[in-house]
Amino acid sequence: MSEMIATRDAYGKTLLELGRENPRVVVLDADLSGSTKTAVFGKEFPERFFNAGIAEANMVGMAAGLAAGGMIPFASTFAVFAAGRAFEQIRQSLAYPRMNVKIVATHGGITVGEDGGSHQSVEDLAIMRALPNMTVLCPADGPETEAAVRAAAAYQGPVFIRLGRSKVPVVFTEGCDFTIGRGATLRQGSDLTFITTGLMTAQALEAAAILAEENISARVVHLGSIKPLDVDLVLQAARETGAIVTAEEHSVIGGLGGAVCETLCESCPVPVERVGLRDVFGQSGLAEELLAHYGLTPAHLVEAAERVLRRK
Repeated sequence: MSEMIATRDAYGKTLLELGRENPRVVVLDADLSGSTKTAVFGKEFPERFFNAGIAEANMVGMAAGLAAGGMIPFASTFAVFAAGRAFEQIRQSLAYPRMNVKIVATHGGITVGEDGGSHQSVEDLAIMRALPNMTVLCPADGPETEAAVRAAAAYQGPVFIRLGRSKVPVVFTEGCDFTIGRGATLRQGSDLTFITTGLMTAQALEAAAILAEENISARVVHLGSIKPLDVDLVLQAARETGAIVTAEEHSVIGGLGGAVCETLCESCPVPVERVGLRDVFGQSGLAEELLAHYGLTPAHLVEAAERVLRRK
């Protein structure tokens, strides 16, 4: 996991490739194309690129119209604006009529860093997950982002993809498969399972290696698709290891941890520890400092694993 790639960079690269492959792909942005990396598409395909300005609600409406006309729109802004400022338009114009629009929200989570709590979306997955008809994806790294964006382009219906600002370790191989509704077991283990999404997957792999030195066998299951959830994989992990630690760069309320707990409560109750933000907003700081402050490091995951094993 030595190579580091920002998922937003992988998004920009994949958008350009999709634009060359499919003339129906169009891109919209809310005056942040340099940051969301949609600018690379706009430079090559200016006739298929639309800057809505600082008007996210209008951007979503424009995207819905383009989808109604047979195009495949990708609309991007920061996660806090996509899930927050444009929520009503996403609900009414995309999810309710099931329009074929892809909302790709960058700068999710606390690793936005110095921009502070106002710009660190820690509730976007929960908001989007609550919408009927909405598919919610949160890839772990660059290669999976490329695969997820391609899967979203091929899927008929609204999709929300959460990406980050910072470079993150590469855990998947180039050209990896991505199937909406399916997760991936990245490390086998028998004592407990880390169920993770986004950048926390790399942290969990490090934590599992630390635990192995203590003769604790930790499985790592990555869920790049939060909705639909890979229920079969979650239940298999619970039945085979008997203890779960969820981990996400998001509030523990309503996101991955909520989805996993809902599934287990109904079908296979086992001890669960949720690692994430504990019902708080972020704050300004360096990304690595914030991960440590909010308990999102391999060391914190090791502590969560030890707690859940005591309850097993």
